[in-house]
Amino acid sequence: MAYFKHICFVEAPQAILTPFPRYVTDCIGILYLAAAVEDIAESLVIPDNFFNDRLFESFRMLLKKRRCDLVAISSMTGGFNNAKRLAEIAKSHGSFVVLGGFHPTALPDEVLKLDCVDLVVLGEGEATFRELVLMGPSRDVRGIAWKENGNIVYTEKRPLIEDIDSIRFPLRGLRPLRYGEKGNDYSIDTIYTSRGCPWSCSFCANSRMHQHWRSRSPENVVEEIALLHNPKKKKLLKIWDANFLTNIKRVETICDLMIERGLTNFKIMMETRVKDVVRAERILGKLRKIGLKTVGLGIESPNPRTLELMNKGNAMGDVSRAITLMGQHTIDPEGYFIIGHHSESMKETMAYPEFAKALGLPLALFMVITPYPGTKIFDEYRIDGNITSFDWDLYNNFSPVIKTEHMDPAALVKMMAYCTVAFCSYQSMLNKENERGVLFSFLYELFQIVFLMRVNLSLGENEIREAVFDAYLSYLGTNPAIDCKNADSAKKLKRRIVVRLQHSPSRAIDCVIEQKDDRRTLSILPRFDKKPPLGPTIRLDELVAAVCSVSMDTLMHLLCRVELFSNNPVRLTDQIFPLIGDREVRGMGKKLVTLYIHCLRGKGQFISQ
Repeated sequence: MAYFKHICFVEAPQAILTPFPRYVTDCIGILYLAAAVEDIAESLVIPDNFFNDRLFESFRMLLKKRRCDLVAISSMTGGFNNAKRLAEIAKSHGSFVVLGGFHPTALPDEVLKLDCVDLVVLGEGEATFRELVLMGPSRDVRGIAWKENGNIVYTEKRPLIEDIDSIRFPLRGLRPLRYGEKGNDYSIDTIYTSRGCPWSCSFCANSRMHQHWRSRSPENVVEEIALLHNPKKKKLLKIWDANFLTNIKRVETICDLMIERGLTNFKIMMETRVKDVVRAERILGKLRKIGLKTVGLGIESPNPRTLELMNKGNAMGDVSRAITLMGQHTIDPEGYFIIGHHSESMKETMAYPEFAKALGLPLALFMVITPYPGTKIFDEYRIDGNITSFDWDLYNNFSPVIKTEHMDPAALVKMMAYCTVAFCSYQSMLNKENERGVLFSFLYELFQIVFLMRVNLSLGENEIREAVFDAYLSYLGTNPAIDCKNADSAKKLKRRIVVRLQHSPSRAIDCVIEQKDDRRTLSILPRFDKKPPLGPTIRLDELVAAVCSVSMDTLMHLLCRVELFSNNPVRLTDQIFPLIGDREVRGMGKKLVTLYIHCLRGKGQFISQ
């Protein structure tokens, strides 16, 4: 008979969502734990609304209605403050509270200082958690720590699970409703085909949590994929291994088995090293056939010295070759870059977007180096006094919590905004035929920048506005040349198009699109006067206020629905109508449409001077 019988599982949400549907949580970590004890517990439950701000009230109501003698909370660093809040709720209802995941594994002593936490599971949790549920807090359970008479007791270290085929598939049927989908029906889902990583990048905590690379057999992987496959609904499947292409022959066998069984109705994205894409050249066609659409590449930096310090063995020739190979198989590369290395200057950082564009990347994300507990750089930056904040809400890759030799957090915020502004190709604006189209494209770019800036909870609306406008002014300082050849020579602009981004009554930039023979050019010109605009005007404070008024949960709801629509035929009855019927989504749409109309008419009042 199990020591704990009624168990509640909670994944602590990040303090703020990163506005990409791929980052919506699937709760896979706690589902592995649930599967590990399904046969020995009497009841298992996950609270509703586990992915948004309504989680906490939902959690309280759940604990009032039903008995949960054990509450297991999994936490990344960026969600740890929320994990603490959840633990306090659980403790107030008399539950035994266990924390696990990356953050508690890295800082168990700090976590166990909390009165609301009874025990920490260290490292991989499946075997440890099963023994804990069976025996309770005991010295015979390896891989745990708890408080006893004011001291912290550590049991013997638990060895890694070497045969990871032995781990039960995540108990996806336990998941509650998420944006109209429940349990096994999620249209955005995650699978891990391996654990650990053969590399040890200085900024990554994988070596602390999962350590060396261990793979599942192709047959085991495909059995789980078969459970996720729906021939009538294409899903976004995230193969979220630290490095999926470590063993090319294994991946090829997975592809062969999926093709043989017809398990190809997926849109797949994964992350891997550029060198491994090159090594996988001969199987890229098979990967595309099973649905691979996007590959995230950790390019990190154009600076060889910086790559060496990160222990990142990228060769520039491999980067270019990998991007070329993916293009040949219509696989989209996404480049990930990390700014804020200790010795790099602002001038060196400003080279990042030009480098990304020169590689021909269709999408690049510029993040700031973040010293997560459990990583090599956490110890380095802390010892040197270069960590400026231990507010875990800010640990999300887009909120600077460090200072460098040349930049403080405010300068790093500006550099992140600059890199995003400078990477934009602006081709969408150049391809439009009228003011309305150009305005829409410009607003779309600005929305993306501001939503990314919102991920930094330390920034207010004024700070976001200043960072965005400064980014455009810095970009102008590089004298950018933006043009394109007309695809259709008959569609030549009859007059120039001017769209203004207005910071304040006497500070603005004008985007001017003109026809020059068979080419269109875009000039971005600063304005420091009060002359009236010649076309549509985007008031930056109004735009930032509108974006900041939108719930990130509502935005994620919309983005996840759009992802589903883009992968499948749209059905009005069960897809569009419910989305339109959502009051918060309608409210967001109304705000953005109103903003667009104001810009088009040149209306709107400055919120702050």
